[in-house]
Amino acid sequence: MDEARCFAIVPAAGMGKRMQAGMNKQYLLLDGVPIVARTLQVFQQSKLVDGIILVTPQPEITFCRQEIVEKYALDKVIAIVPGGKERQHSVFNGLQELLKYASATDVVMIHDGVRPFIDEKLIKQMYSNVKEHGAALVAVPVKDTIKTVANGFVVATPDRSTLWQAQTPQAFRFGMILDAHKKADADGFLGTDDCALYERAGGKIAIVTGDYSNIKITTPEDLPIAERLLSLSNL
Repeated sequence: MDEARCFAIVPAAGMGKRMQAGMNKQYLLLDGVPIVARTLQVFQQSKLVDGIILVTPQPEITFCRQEIVEKYALDKVIAIVPGGKERQHSVFNGLQELLKYASATDVVMIHDGVRPFIDEKLIKQMYSNVKEHGAALVAVPVKDTIKTVANGFVVATPDRSTLWQAQTPQAFRFGMILDAHKKADADGFLGTDDCALYERAGGKIAIVTGDYSNIKITTPEDLPIAERLLSLSNL
């Protein structure tokens, strides 16, 4: 197997309107440390990760450099780039920046800045699956019955055994996901996640079973859950 390098792109350019906190959700404190800093620390400490690209709103780049990257000694952050209108555009900006550092066969992991509960074991699993299959998605089986609804009425009940809840990181060979993003950009296609773009370009994605604790901190209700998860992880 080849010795592909590994990079992470961490989009943290969302405005966090659902959090209703008066600041972008990625800067909210989790036991005294900004959520995005905790997320970045996992990749910083990983022996596999060679470099990190952080994507933030343009006006916050200086703040992130001084108050996140420098303050928490995140020296694997090789670039901070401005986000775009949608998350997909932000990731594309990160991928284009990564052209300066990565080869087509290197591994890139795209991970939400507000998912701080990943670990080294998961990063290793994702890396191995990308090297073998070209792309990997961390996901968990859905627990509840899912309904398809149209105009206020149930129209179908999908087989729950085939349904998985996508999380991040989503990981790919760099050249392949860059091409998928370029194709989507050229076609004006907006997908719900990076895997959707990769699937659309004809790619096949391996599933890595994740953990239900790998939550995305999005709403006010998520913060006390995150604080509890953190306290348990520190026991």
